[in-house]
Amino acid sequence: MPTPHIRTSRRTLLAFLGASVVAAPLLTTRFADAAPVAAGAGGLDDPAKKEIAMQLVSSAENSSLDWKAQYKYIEDIGDGRGYTAGIIGFCSGTGDMLDLVELYTDREPGNALAGYLPALREVDGTDSHDGLDPDYPKDWAEAAGDGAFQQAQNDERDRVYFGPAVAQGRADGVGTLGQFTYYDAVVMHGDGSDPTSFRSIRKRALNQAKPPAQGGDEVTWLNAFLDARVWAMKQEEAHSDTSRVDTAQRVFLDQGNLNLDTPLDWKVYGDSFHIG
Repeated sequence: MPTPHIRTSRRTLLAFLGASVVAAPLLTTRFADAAPVAAGAGGLDDPAKKEIAMQLVSSAENSSLDWKAQYKYIEDIGDGRGYTAGIIGFCSGTGDMLDLVELYTDREPGNALAGYLPALREVDGTDSHDGLDPDYPKDWAEAAGDGAFQQAQNDERDRVYFGPAVAQGRADGVGTLGQFTYYDAVVMHGDGSDPTSFRSIRKRALNQAKPPAQGGDEVTWLNAFLDARVWAMKQEEAHSDTSRVDTAQRVFLDQGNLNLDTPLDWKVYGDSFHIG
């Protein structure tokens, strides 16, 4: 992880801005109009493109392209979601961390985190650490060395976040970049009924343009979606730095790089990144 005094990732920004942040609702596994998508069928779930997506998100979430180093990450960033941890920011207060530990325990009974399941059920929906402190962060880091826990993190990321975002992108007729813009929005905002959730962002964009599946132009649609995303980010102080859109996704779109072809150069929160 980058050293704390220079860390400019979203997590550090949230921690700095404090507890006025309101937790986003947990993402559902179904999007409006989305259909199941087969892995490797092209688009963002092509293995090479998926790796790029993981690095792009990690650049914003962790100020690093090394997303696999984040399996062991855990801290309370003061955003009202309790502990935030792992490769996608699973939270003890929003249910996805509970689902993850349940899956891990189904696969590996007696693991280092299994004993925390009662506490995780109790704190779900809150920012409480009751029953988790003082050893939960240490035990999470220990579990992160287990390949089964790493795979569980991968699988829950794909089931709850990545897969549904790609499926909705396909349903809307957008390519690799468009699917990534959906995925990054889902990671930050979750999916629910509140005005800044993914589905609300998409609905807002539909007031301005149509996706290709409805006869619209892809670039016009993605610009409308990113405009709606920026609006949503600015509604919450902790998300008000919109550089992960302005100096990353919008750059790729302005270049006409709808397939997220390398090389890629972008900035997030002032940090420069490159994938060759």
